[in-house]
Parts: sequence; structure tokens; C-alpha cells
Amino acid sequence: MNTMITDAFKGKTLVITGGTGSFGSTVLKHFLSSDIAEIRIISRDEKKQDTMRHFLQANYHDYADKVHFYIGDVRNIDSVRDVMFGADYVFHAAALKEVPSCEFFPMEAVKTNVVGTDNVITAAVENRVEKVVFLSTDKAAYPINAMGMSKALGEKVVQSRAQKAFERGGTVLSCTRYGNVMCSRGSVIPLFIDQIHAGSPITITNPEMTRFLMNLDEAVELVRFAFEHANPGDLFIQKADASTIGDLAKAVQQLFGDTGTNIIGTRHGEKLYETLMTREERLRSEDMGNYFRVAADNRDLNYDKFFVQGKVETQAEESYTSHNTQRLDVDGVVKKILTTDYVQEELKGIRHN
Repeated sequence: MNTMITDAFKGKTLVITGGTGSFGSTVLKHFLSSDIAEIRIISRDEKKQDTMRHFLQANYHDYADKVHFYIGDVRNIDSVRDVMFGADYVFHAAALKEVPSCEFFPMEAVKTNVVGTDNVITAAVENRVEKVVFLSTDKAAYPINAMGMSKALGEKVVQSRAQKAFERGGTVLSCTRYGNVMCSRGSVIPLFIDQIHAGSPITITNPEMTRFLMNLDEAVELVRFAFEHANPGDLFIQKADASTIGDLAKAVQQLFGDTGTNIIGTRHGEKLYETLMTREERLRSEDMGNYFRVAADNRDLNYDKFFVQGKVETQAEESYTSHNTQRLDVDGVVKKILTTDYVQEELKGIRHN
């Protein structure tokens, strides 16, 4: 763990919204044994909280007392205010993430992904939280589905409130945007593995479709990088590998067995490829090695102040997408998915509920 980051969290209190999910579990793995004083988990699901509590007691006995659980919902600002009292930092991971669910219930996506984000900001500023990092998705870039649209609006809420949040309470708001996290809730690799275990052909929407591939540890590293380097309203993007869905399916079958494939066609609201950074964002991005920083657009409503002569560039030549990033072949995908705890445990015969 980065020493500077470790020192920054020493004696501090971290809130993780939606903290019983895959991201929250990985944050705990990284932070529990550090000198952090307290980690607060807020989520709606008491069953998941109870499962996580017992897991920590059984596997992290010396550190389990650092973790405190709050039943609450980011849609309810009172419960968010309660968990923020006395907190120093926030990782905002709570969201509705599954594309089909959000397509059928778009207003539910708005309530969690947009209104919930605004509630987190309000509660953080009121309690003078130092830093808040919001987790977003590649589907927020050029969104075509309700999930992506709601996450894009959530990003806009962060950017629109970032400067005033800093001026009023010293709170630094920033965003991270990343692609598919392998083996997280609702992702395709666990589905493929379950289908293979059942002896069924795996279902592929479109073998030529490409997706970014990122493991949970990389997601946490991206959030930590944003935490360390953010100015108000910044968006951080990791340079990520990608593969076709066809090659991903072959990689999973290479590890777990070939039961055949069934091409079912693209689902409603899905893209052929994902975009992590738009052409417009790329124009104002800063290359920071393994990451891009996209500065907030801080123009105000008084456009009369802006008078530009000559040619104005409003976008770069191309977006940063799963089609033009580094493409892994089947062997590369095998190596990549073997970095996940889920796949390692499945290969050992450990089943997940």
C-alpha cells in the first residue's frame, strides 16, 4: 500500500456507501490492517451486512471492531447525514448498476444514482468531510441506456457542486470512471462459470462486442489515486485492457471446460463497445501515466464573457474506448481473469452464494 495513502488514513474515519458490495469488500481487504481508525458501511441490505460482519469476525478478528454498520439508503438524506457525522473521507459506491433493471425502472435509477449522489454531497459538506470520491461507469460516456444516463447525471451533479463544496466546507469532490469490474455483482464471468458448472452452453450476446477488463484491486487503486491527486470536480480514468466477449468466453471455457456457446444477440440498451473518455473530455485530459485526469468544466452561465476568435477545438480526434485500447488475446484474458479471487476460488471448488 502506498505509504502516503496509508499516512493520510491514519486515525481517520472512512464511510463507504453501498459498502457491502464487491468494491466495499475489496476496500476492507486493503484498509483493515492499516492504521485507519474506523470504517463505516452504509447499505440497505441487513442480510449482506450480517454476512460481512460474521466474515470479518471469522477472518479479521483483530480488526473487525474497526468496521461499523449502518442500515440506510442514500435516497434518504437523514440516514446519510447520520453516517457522515464526524467522518473524514467518503467512497460513494452505492448505485443501481444493472442495465436491464434500470431500463425497466428508470426513475429508480434516478433516485439512487442522481438524487442519492446529491444527498451524499449535501451531507458531506454539512459535516465538513475532507474528501469524497464518487464511483462512476464507462456507460456514463455517450450513454444510451437509463443506467448510463443516470450515472452521467450523477457525474454532472458532482462537477456542478464541486467548487462551491470546496469553498463552503473545504470538501474536495471527485469522480472515478471505470469499465466492467470482473466478477462483480451482475457481471458476465460468474454467469459463464455457473452455466459451465450446470453443463449448459454459455450465452453470448455478440462475440465481437468489446469490454474493458478490470479487477477489483485495480478499482480500489483508481479510487485511491483520485483521493491523492484530485482537485475539485476532477474525473479520473484508468488506462484499461479490453477484450471481445467472444475471447472472454473462450478464456473462461479454457479454465472451466467447453460446454459450447449460444449466441443470443445484443440485449436492449447495450453498446457494441464501451467508452471510458469522450472526445470532448479527451481534449481537456491530462495523461498521468496509468491514469487520465479530466478537469471539470468550470465555465459559468454568463457566456457573454466568452469571445473567441479563430478556430475553436471542441473535441479530440477519437474517444478512449474498448475498441482502441490495448486488446488482449485469449491467453492474455486467461491471465487477467486469474487475478480475481472469484475465479481462483471457483477453480478450487469454492462455491459462492
